[in-house]
Amino acid sequence: MSSYHYHARAKDGEIQKGIIEAPTEDVAAGILRDRGMEVIEIEEEKGKGFSLEFLEHISVRDFVVFARQLSVLIGAKVPLVQSLRTASRQTTHRRFQTILTAVADDVESGTKLSTALSRYPTPFDDFFINMVRSGETSGRLDEVLNYLADQKEKDYDLISKIRGAMIYPAFIIVGMFAVGIVMMVFVIPQLTGVLQESGAALPWTTRLLIGTSGFMQKYWLLVILLMLGSLVAFRSLLARSHEFRSGWDQVKVRLPLVGGILQKIYLVRFTRSMETLMAGGVDVVGSLRVAADVVGNAAYRDLLLATVKEVEDGNSMTSVLSKSALVPNMIHQMLSVGEETGRLKEILGKLTLFYAREVDNSVGNLVAVIEPLIMIVIGAAVGVIVSAIILPMYQLASQF
Repeated sequence: MSSYHYHARAKDGEIQKGIIEAPTEDVAAGILRDRGMEVIEIEEEKGKGFSLEFLEHISVRDFVVFARQLSVLIGAKVPLVQSLRTASRQTTHRRFQTILTAVADDVESGTKLSTALSRYPTPFDDFFINMVRSGETSGRLDEVLNYLADQKEKDYDLISKIRGAMIYPAFIIVGMFAVGIVMMVFVIPQLTGVLQESGAALPWTTRLLIGTSGFMQKYWLLVILLMLGSLVAFRSLLARSHEFRSGWDQVKVRLPLVGGILQKIYLVRFTRSMETLMAGGVDVVGSLRVAADVVGNAAYRDLLLATVKEVEDGNSMTSVLSKSALVPNMIHQMLSVGEETGRLKEILGKLTLFYAREVDNSVGNLVAVIEPLIMIVIGAAVGVIVSAIILPMYQLASQF
């Protein structure tokens, strides 16, 4: 988000100046025109140097508090503009406060709330905006906002559980690699120097260890650069090539140990977003389009967009899902029942609960499995190093 200085003429002819935040200059000018102002001059603010906007991430807590406050205020029949300004004053997040103030200004000038929110895609994604639009249409905006806060909290709880479960294994793995590098670069050369000087025949494990250690001593900088370069190239391909991203996302759900958990997470996002949108009055096609962007996996996104075309052609939404290995049989069978009985929203809710529990159980099982697995790997690595160094030394000592 950039800041723009503007001079503009208000409806009463008064010249006003100030600062407005927007993604681009055109969007900033459009916001001012929507407020009934004639833009005289607009220019991006310069001289701010390095931007720390990435440090101003709007937390889930800020977002949930805003949605709940706005729901309560609207439910109490407080005018929308006043509700937005009150919610803006209540938040302590500087950037979020600026955005909410701008949204309130837009609504005051006659812009619909969903349209005003859509100008700020960073905190307000398509899912949120579509739900707000459905609340405006149905006249249940307070209920929709409260429902959105609940769903946001559930998503956050799910992600927090997974991250918490992965902290210990990640710490152990990083520590193992760090110790391994220190051993190969500094410790192993000291221990193997005696063996090389003896001229004795060394087993292949010892020769392999010595060769690896020597390579890392000489080319450690090259190894680091290759690792960083590979990471940058990989991320660049993910961002620029849809085919590569889709292929990688399909590989992720087939990975041992974590693939099943990732698949269940994507399915929870799909069913939960569909249920929420349909509960807000969004039709099946609109719900599928938004769910495709919410799910967070390119392979599932392509699958859902293909389903959209089938539904628009008058076919069942399960006609595509039933042919994909990414979707378990239980999903498309229950969705088919939901379509036939007219209880699709209820079926989606049951699927969400089922797979949310499955994610919890799978994460617990993964933690129980991965800890002894890591210990076995560490033990095996230590055993190889010890056998490659200690045994030749023992053989050499026994010759004297």
